[in-house]
Amino acid sequence: MAAAASPMIEQYLALKAQAEGCLLFYRMGDFFELFFDDARLAANTLDIALTSRGEHDGAPIPMCGVPVHSSESYLARLIRAGHRVAIAEQVETPEEARKRGGSKALVARDIVRFVTAGTLTEESLLDPRSSNVLVALAPMREAIGIAACDISTGRVELEECAPAGLAAVLARVGASEVIAPEDWTGGPDGTIARPRGDFRSETGDARLKTLHRLATLDGLGHFTRPMLAGAAGLIGYLEHVGRGSLPLLLPPSARTGEQRLAMDAATRASLEITEAQGGGRAGSLAAAIDRCSTGAGSRLLSEDLSAPLTVRSEIEARLAAVAFFHRDPILRNDVRAMLRQCPDIARALGRLVAGRGSPRDLGQIRDGLAQACRVRDLLREVPEAPALLLKLIDMLGGHSAHIDHLAGALVPSPPTERSQGGFIAAGYDHGLDALRETSGNARRAIAALEAKYRDETDTASLKIKHNKVLGYFIEVPARHADKLMAADSGFTHRQTMAGAVRFNSLGLHEEASRIAEAGVHALAAEETHFETLVGEVFDRREAIAATAQALARLDVTAALAERAAEGDWCRPEIDDHPCFEVVGGRHPVVEAALARSGERFVANDCTLGPGDRLWLIGGPNMGGKSTFLRQNALIMLMAQAGGFVPARSARLGIADRLFSRVGASDNLARGRSTFMVEMVETAAILSQATANSFVILDEVGRGTSTYDGMALAWAVVEAVHEMGARCLFATHYHELARLAESCEALSLHHVRAKEWKGDLILLHELARGAADRSYGLAVARLAGLPPIVLKRAKAILDRLEKGRAETGGLAAGLGELPLFAASMQAQEENRDALREQLASLDIDALSPREALDMLYSLKKLSSD
Repeated sequence: MAAAASPMIEQYLALKAQAEGCLLFYRMGDFFELFFDDARLAANTLDIALTSRGEHDGAPIPMCGVPVHSSESYLARLIRAGHRVAIAEQVETPEEARKRGGSKALVARDIVRFVTAGTLTEESLLDPRSSNVLVALAPMREAIGIAACDISTGRVELEECAPAGLAAVLARVGASEVIAPEDWTGGPDGTIARPRGDFRSETGDARLKTLHRLATLDGLGHFTRPMLAGAAGLIGYLEHVGRGSLPLLLPPSARTGEQRLAMDAATRASLEITEAQGGGRAGSLAAAIDRCSTGAGSRLLSEDLSAPLTVRSEIEARLAAVAFFHRDPILRNDVRAMLRQCPDIARALGRLVAGRGSPRDLGQIRDGLAQACRVRDLLREVPEAPALLLKLIDMLGGHSAHIDHLAGALVPSPPTERSQGGFIAAGYDHGLDALRETSGNARRAIAALEAKYRDETDTASLKIKHNKVLGYFIEVPARHADKLMAADSGFTHRQTMAGAVRFNSLGLHEEASRIAEAGVHALAAEETHFETLVGEVFDRREAIAATAQALARLDVTAALAERAAEGDWCRPEIDDHPCFEVVGGRHPVVEAALARSGERFVANDCTLGPGDRLWLIGGPNMGGKSTFLRQNALIMLMAQAGGFVPARSARLGIADRLFSRVGASDNLARGRSTFMVEMVETAAILSQATANSFVILDEVGRGTSTYDGMALAWAVVEAVHEMGARCLFATHYHELARLAESCEALSLHHVRAKEWKGDLILLHELARGAADRSYGLAVARLAGLPPIVLKRAKAILDRLEKGRAETGGLAAGLGELPLFAASMQAQEENRDALREQLASLDIDALSPREALDMLYSLKKLSSD
C-alpha cells in the first residue's frame, strides 16, 4: 500500500487544483519550487536542474526551483515560452503557524496572483517599446464585442466587429493574450476559455460605472451591448488573475471601424508595419522611422502606424504639429533632450495601482511630472503653436502641489525594494527622524561598547558582529576565549566556531534591543507613508495618465519631425478626393538599409487618379516592382498616421482600406498551399475593397499553371478596374497589356533594365509602356544557374517564342472577350431568361412528352 502524501505535498496538490492549468510557483523559504509535471516543463524551458524530493504513490517526486530574488527573469522566460504561472506565497509566518497548530504546523499558503502574457506589469517582464495588450472577445448574435486593455498603462478601448473582421482587429491590436467564453470556438489559437456568465453586458455596464464612480457611461461614449459584454469579461478575468484586486483601468474609449484605416492581417504582415516577416521589430517600418526619446513614445508610434486615421481634420492636426517641430530644429532638440529625462510614468502608475509598485515607482511619478512641467514651461513661450500642441501643453500641468509633496517625502533616488526602508526623506516625519536617530545612536553606542570590551579584556582582535541568526554578538579568536569564559567575566558563551568563539553580554543585549525596536518602528512608519503616498497617486491616476499620454504624443510628434529632417521627407497634402500623386517616392526601410551599405535608393513617381487609377507594371525579377508597390502603400499609411513621407512631394486622397497581396508562403498548419493563400488573400480584396481603397497586387496567379494563372490575373485586373479602387498591379504576364485597350483607367508601366555584354543591369527606374521581356534567363544567370542549363533554357525559349508568334500566344482570342462587367451582365441576362421561363410553367398541365421537350429547351437555354 502506498504511503500517505506528506502534508506539504497535500497542500501543494490542493493549490495545484486551483491553478487552472498554470505552472505553480510554490514558495518555500527563499525559493519558488515546482513539482511533478510542472517541474519537468519548467526545467526543460529554463534549462535548470531537475531533482526529486520524497515520494508520491511510490514514485520519486520531480522537483526544480528558482530563487525568489531573481524569479522575474525566470517568469519572463516561461511567459515567452507560452506558459502561465500561478504564484503561491506563504500567507503567515512560521511563528503564526506554530501558534495556530503547534510546533509541526505547516505554514499556510495561497495563490496570490496569476502571471499571464496579457497581465504583466513588472518592468523586467515588459518590452519598454511595445504595448502589452489583453483582449476579451464577447460574441453576441451577429457581432463580436472586443475589450482591449494594456494594464501596464491602464488604457482600455471597446469596439465591436462582424465575425469576418475579427482577424483584422486582432492583427491591429497585437494581443498578447485573448480570452473568450468557454462555449465559443471562434477565437484564435491559444484563446483562454472563461465562464460564459462572465460576459454579460449588464454586468459590464455596472462594473464600469462602479469603477469610475459614474451614474452613466454616456459621457465616455456610446457603448453597444457587445462592447459592454467584452468589458465584463475583461474585468472579471483581471479580478480573477489578481485574486480579487484590479490593476489600473482608465475610463474606456469607444472605437469605431470608420475612424481608422482598415487593414487585414495579410496586409500588415506583407507591409511589415511593426514586425518584420522574419520576426522581431528590426527591419519593420516602425523600427525604420522610430526616433522617439521614450518607451512610451515608441509604443504610441507603433499604435499610430497600426491604426492610421481616416478623418482629415485629425490627420491635418497631427501633420501641423509635426511641421511645427520640423521648422524649428533648436526647439525640437531641446524638447527631445528634456523628454529623454522622462521616466515611464504610465507604467510606473500601472504598477503602483496594481499593488506591485515600489518606492522607485513613486520617484518616477515625481520626476516624470516635474519634467512634464518643465516641458510645458518651455512650450508655453513658443508663439503660434498649432492646436494639437496647445491641447497637449494644457495636459502637462496641474501637478505642482503633488510634485512638491512627493519631493518632500522621498529621497532623491528611492530604492526598488521597500522592505529595508530608507526611502522617506529626512525632515518629512519628525517621529521617523527620531527613530532613525535612536537607531544611529545605538550603533555608535555599540562601537563604543566594542572599544570598551577590547580594553577590559585586553583583546585587540575582539569584534562585535551581526548576522540574521544570532543578531549582535561578540567574537574573539579561540586563543583569547578563556578570558571571556570566566564565570565573573560578564560574558555569556553562545557559539564555538573553527578558530573563533562567540559571546553575548548584558550591555550588548540592551543596545541590540534598542536598535531592533527603533528599526522595526522606523520600517513600519515608512511602510505607512508608502501606502499613503500610493493612495494619493491612485486618487490622481486619471490626471497623471493624461499627462503621460501627452508626453508620449509630444515625443512621437517631435520624433517624426526629426526623422523627416534626417531623411529629407515632405509633408503630404491631404485631399478628400481619391488621388495619389507622389513625386520622388522612396521605401523608408529599404532606403535605410541601402544607406548603411553606402548605396543610393532610386526614387520613383506614382500618379493615380480617376482616369489613371490602375497601373499594370511589368519587368524583370529583382527590378524593384515589389519595392515600388510596398513603398507607395507605406507612403499612404504613414501620411494617414499623421507623419511626413519619404518623397519630394505628395498629394494623397484618404483611403478607407489598404490591401497588400505581395508575396505569399505556405500555411501548412491550416492546410493551405502557397497558391491557396494567394487566392484567399485576393478573394478578401475583391470582396472588401471600395472605390476609396488603395490596393497593391503582385504576380497574382503565379502559383498555378500558366493558363490558369493568366486567366485569373486577367479576371482580377478587370474586377479591380470595375470597382474603382486605386491599384498597383505587378505581373510577368505580358499578355495582360492588351487590357489597356479595353480598360480606360488602366495604364502600362515597367521597371527598366538592359543587357550589356551579356550581363543584366537593373536600373530600378519606372517607365511608361509595357515591358518587352522578363529577362528571366538573365536573372537566372545572375543567380548562378549552370551554363548548360541556361543554354538548354534558351533553346526552349526560342522555340516557345516562335510558337507564340505563329499562334498569337497565350492571349490569342482574348481581345474579343467582353469586359468583366459586360460578361457578368450577359450571364445575368441568361439566368433571368431561364427564371422567367421556369416561372411561367404550369407543371401540372404538362404531358410527359411536353415535359421532356421542355427539359431539352431549358437545357439549351442554360448553355447559351
